Amino acid sequence: MIVGVPREVKDNEFRVALTPEGARELTHAGHRVLIEDGAGTGSSIPQERYERAGAEVLATAEEVWGTAEMIMKVKEPVPSEYGLMREGQTLFTYLHLAAVRDLTEVLLARGVSAVAYETVQLPDGRLPLLAPMSEVAGRMAPHVGARLLEKEHGGRGILMGGVSGVRPAKVLVLGAGMAGMNAAWIAAGMEAEVVVVDRNLDRLRLIDQMMRGRIVTLASDRLTLEQRVREADVVIGTVLVPGARAPKLVTEEMVASMRPGSVVVDISIDQGGCIETSHVTTHSDPTFVVHDVVHYCVGNMPGAVPNTSTYALTNVTLPYALAIADHGLEAALRADPALALGLNAYAGTLTNGPVAEAHGMEWTPASRVVPGLAG
Repeated sequence: MIVGVPREVKDNEFRVALTPEGARELTHAGHRVLIEDGAGTGSSIPQERYERAGAEVLATAEEVWGTAEMIMKVKEPVPSEYGLMREGQTLFTYLHLAAVRDLTEVLLARGVSAVAYETVQLPDGRLPLLAPMSEVAGRMAPHVGARLLEKEHGGRGILMGGVSGVRPAKVLVLGAGMAGMNAAWIAAGMEAEVVVVDRNLDRLRLIDQMMRGRIVTLASDRLTLEQRVREADVVIGTVLVPGARAPKLVTEEMVASMRPGSVVVDISIDQGGCIETSHVTTHSDPTFVVHDVVHYCVGNMPGAVPNTSTYALTNVTLPYALAIADHGLEAALRADPALALGLNAYAGTLTNGPVAEAHGMEWTPASRVVPGLAG
């Protein structure tokens, strides 16, 4: 199979979808790897390493998209890339289609088979291709919150960990999944006062067992959220419903109740955000203020640490990419139910229910459109 890796073009997105090590595994298996010139530069990966790994360097994105049978990316295509996609091509990347109707429509119109990293799901519910980026974003969030609490960034002028005789910042984490747990651990390590809320008591129990009381865990309900959001210096939103738009757990009224200079970090923004006042921002213009509360809603947070993120991503995506390249998309889907759940669009048909629900569109289960795929 011909596998193409174009340079990412989203605002300040410096990650690349494949490391030289990943390229070597694909070329060793007999596949062609095409990489756009400079694709790895933002991740501090020299072009020569790809060439030594057997990849072919092409000068333009048009050449990569126009030749490759499977395109591997980090982030969803942006409008400037829509015209490069073609019928029968496989796109393997983060898509977050529930938050982007126009991209959903383009994928269907162009007959692209789109497999979304974030909806590949194991039988136990884990999301293996989302996990490493959730881990990175979760670990970054307290650092972002700590910086924005500084007065020069519009914050209340509070030191995250406080000092002797002065209370630390109060950090509220919404969600106890991969991102939430990592956010809570790092915030606790910074000696903040941390509360995690979630409806899943098993997840909260795990945090209790691991942190031995250093982090307060609370069952999520409206009254608890109202009280805890009002008291928080930093609210970190990490709520995720696989493939679907994130629920708006924090209302505008709750945000308005926060003290001036408090901070919101909405990691869920890729899926629409879990805070009502959130909207997508970029690394070049990351914050805005609503009701005197500083909001950070960057849709590609891990792009700020691209070297770490690129290697973490390739570690988990490579086995699936090899399966698709070795056997073809349909056979790979039939062999792996987890990968089959990642299929969002196939030959002009939307195959993901939560995405269809988010946009009010028609959809068909993958088992009815992919030959031989079990229901």
